[in-house]
Amino acid sequence: MPRKSFADLINSPGMPVLVDFYADWCGPCKTMAPILEQVAAQHEGKLRIIKIDVDKNPAVAQQFRVQSIPTLILFHKGQPVWRQAGVVPATQLTHAVGIYL
Repeated sequence: MPRKSFADLINSPGMPVLVDFYADWCGPCKTMAPILEQVAAQHEGKLRIIKIDVDKNPAVAQQFRVQSIPTLILFHKGQPVWRQAGVVPATQLTHAVGIYL
């Protein structure tokens, strides 16, 4: 199966896509991982979460001006609609994505 482009991933029809820009060496990114798992479980089938390693995908990180990690960007119909850098509590993240579900 061919790899999808980033544009294909964020243009998920009818479902918002939350992108986690992270790096394996990033401590706050590791803190964010269980929060993302919790939010994914709460919104299973209604929200897609993808992780983008900024070290392996620098062009995508640069395209969206990711200057610190973790950075979360929520895409709705292919367009960025919400963005937050740093660790985001589950309640705040659930509220942000809930608007687009």
